[in-house]
Amino acid sequence: MDDWKRVGVGVGVMVIKEGKILLGKRHTDPLKASSLLSGQGSWTMPGGKLDFGESFKECACRETLEETGIKIKNPKIICVSNDKTKGAHFVTIGLLVEEFDGEPKVTEPNKITEWSWFDINNLPHPMFFPSEIVVKNYLNKQFYSDFE
Repeated sequence: MDDWKRVGVGVGVMVIKEGKILLGKRHTDPLKASSLLSGQGSWTMPGGKLDFGESFKECACRETLEETGIKIKNPKIICVSNDKTKGAHFVTIGLLVEEFDGEPKVTEPNKITEWSWFDINNLPHPMFFPSEIVVKNYLNKQFYSDFE
């Protein structure tokens, strides 16, 4: 067993407005779209890694503000997923947000090149797989399931 490998924890924030979900286009350069789970060029919801001592809701608020400039209100935990690739393993906490202030803008252009609203039943491709799992769990009304 590799002692240096650890499971990370992150959040995916599903911001919904009038039946549409906010998604950002990850940079196509893998060095700029840095994630141990890869995903360059895919569409993703706001989110990121949990900081030490931070609650899931605090992380959701911080990451969404950092990435989009919007201030979310009342994030609700809706699901958990166990996201694995060959070289990485994350537990993703999915949160739903239906109240927020501001309009999304690109605040970290080295990571996300644009933010757009999409019909939740007609998502763009490719999707960042942890974000896709949060959406699937939400639509299927499941707190946890294995989508592989």
